[in-house]
Amino acid sequence: MREELEILHPSLDDCCIYRVPKRLRVLNEKAYTPQVVSIGPLHHGREEFKAMEEYKRRYLKDFLAWSELSLEDLIGVTEMEETRLRNCYAEAIELSSDVFVKMMLLDAAFIIMIMLKNYFLDFQSSNDRIFSRPWMIHDIRFDMILLENQLPFFFLNDLLKLSNPYKGYSLIAFTHGFLKGALGSWVTDNILNGINSSEVQHFVDFLRICQQPTKLPQPRKLKTLNMPSAAELRQAGVKLKLGSSKNLSDLKFNKSRGRLEIPRLLVIDQTEILFRNLQAFEQCNCSDKYVTNYITMINLLVCSTRDVEILVRKGIIENWLRDNDAVLSVLHNLDKENLIFLDNFYFSEIVEDLNKYCRKRRHKWNYFRNPWAIISVIAAAILLMLTVVQAACSIIQVV
Repeated sequence: MREELEILHPSLDDCCIYRVPKRLRVLNEKAYTPQVVSIGPLHHGREEFKAMEEYKRRYLKDFLAWSELSLEDLIGVTEMEETRLRNCYAEAIELSSDVFVKMMLLDAAFIIMIMLKNYFLDFQSSNDRIFSRPWMIHDIRFDMILLENQLPFFFLNDLLKLSNPYKGYSLIAFTHGFLKGALGSWVTDNILNGINSSEVQHFVDFLRICQQPTKLPQPRKLKTLNMPSAAELRQAGVKLKLGSSKNLSDLKFNKSRGRLEIPRLLVIDQTEILFRNLQAFEQCNCSDKYVTNYITMINLLVCSTRDVEILVRKGIIENWLRDNDAVLSVLHNLDKENLIFLDNFYFSEIVEDLNKYCRKRRHKWNYFRNPWAIISVIAAAILLMLTVVQAACSIIQVV
């Protein structure tokens, strides 16, 4: 038992890369599993990824030529960082030191060269087996945003800074350019000026930081997780408007004008992959769960295909899927096992204000939303007018 206790994986602040919890994984296995390339130890050695090992060796050779470093230099740096690198993973990595160091070096050089070739187009040769096949670089991009397929950001940054041609460039800029090519507006430009490489744990964390609210709302306890949907809000007189912010969490409700501003949500085939891995990372690692909170909030707004249709028409949802039913299915699936806490919900104030606004408006106008009530009022008005006309005619005939 003493030996078992001594080899326990240490719990350190460096830990940031996790296996996805089983209760999330069973909802969509594919959303968490690499399709083309394994990065890091959690999927290392699987048969279906062996073909990519040759590409990694070729890219390591390219990196050595570009960086003007020797292989011995890179191995030495990786060996010095081995303990810290192992501690970044939430489970003990059962690989020998030699195998672990080789794997981490190959994967890091591969990632750096992928981003450099994406950033500097003249780095790409006509016979490049990855960039000459658009489908392959597309799949690699999305494999690199999976929580189980990460390398620590500090390691990539350390190797890059050792390189002689590094001056004037940053890993943040390379990462921004590479991921923006796959995820568009999700990767906001303000991250280029507002963050240091040391603040980023890995690519999933980078994407989460991109959507950090410009001003974090003060979380407060929510009494009930109920709110009118988009269609019900519109019926109550709330004006739904496309927000100007690029951050999804920047919802704003103007009580005096009855206007709810909602940033645009782009829904593509890979949207579920992106949200699921961010959701898993927040549940495993983060105290501020604004992506998780956003998933709940958007599902409060979207209860039916009619709600999706309204938000699409307003430009709030940009639908690249086959139809609105597909969007509804993606959003509702994301809401399963989406852990939130009512005493720490970011959108509590908006939910409460919308509920108060709708109760006030509903009390005043609810009677007239019933079509039969409207018809009866119109019929009564017509009957009254006819009665008045008939009485006037009778008086004229007497006179």
